[in-house]
Amino acid sequence: MHLVVDIGNTDIVCGFYTDTEWKVILRTPTHQPWSAIRMEHWIQKELTDKGFPEFTVQSILISSVVPSVLTQIQKGLEHWVGYPVKVMGPKLYATLPIEVISPDEIGADLVANSVYAHTNYSSDVLIVDFGTALTFTLVDAQGKMQGVSIAPGLKTAVKSLFSETAQLPEVPLEMPNSALGHDTVSAIQSGILWGYVGMVKEMISRVKEERGPGLKVIATGGLSSILTPL
Repeated sequence: MHLVVDIGNTDIVCGFYTDTEWKVILRTPTHQPWSAIRMEHWIQKELTDKGFPEFTVQSILISSVVPSVLTQIQKGLEHWVGYPVKVMGPKLYATLPIEVISPDEIGADLVANSVYAHTNYSSDVLIVDFGTALTFTLVDAQGKMQGVSIAPGLKTAVKSLFSETAQLPEVPLEMPNSALGHDTVSAIQSGILWGYVGMVKEMISRVKEERGPGLKVIATGGLSSILTPL
């Protein structure tokens, strides 16, 4: 059994898998008062609750974009399994089947996405990741990361509008039927969600102009299913 851990800006996701299938996925909010002991106890309890009290974990790899949380999560996992845990970073990037741009700056999540894309598709691939940030990452057929574009994610946009205005409420992320709303909630939904549909389509169109119509486009991230017109 192997464990991969994604420490994102919103959630920490732990995925346990064999060579053939995912066995169990655990998820918890990222921003908590983490300690090594708390992490160890949390993962043990979650596995027991899901019917997996005994697990032999052969390897662990962490991808993190939240440095302030990483240390305690890593320490907790190392205490749990009794051996060092690997973390995605520049040293590890050199061993991957892709060429990473700006290895000291790029997010580990974008590198992980790129490895998946290059491993599964032998062509130019644009990965659209709908997370706390909306990112576009291009990997070419030879496995070189060609570039990245970053915009605020859907939830980030909604929260920003809610926190910076006096009379606009925080609304659920549900795709409205019309491009124009008829009350405050539907007006915000139409502006943000249809606006993001337009932004994603425009970005894909522009990258296809640069790379050619044979570009493969894949979507990932927790919010990838919300923009149904895409």
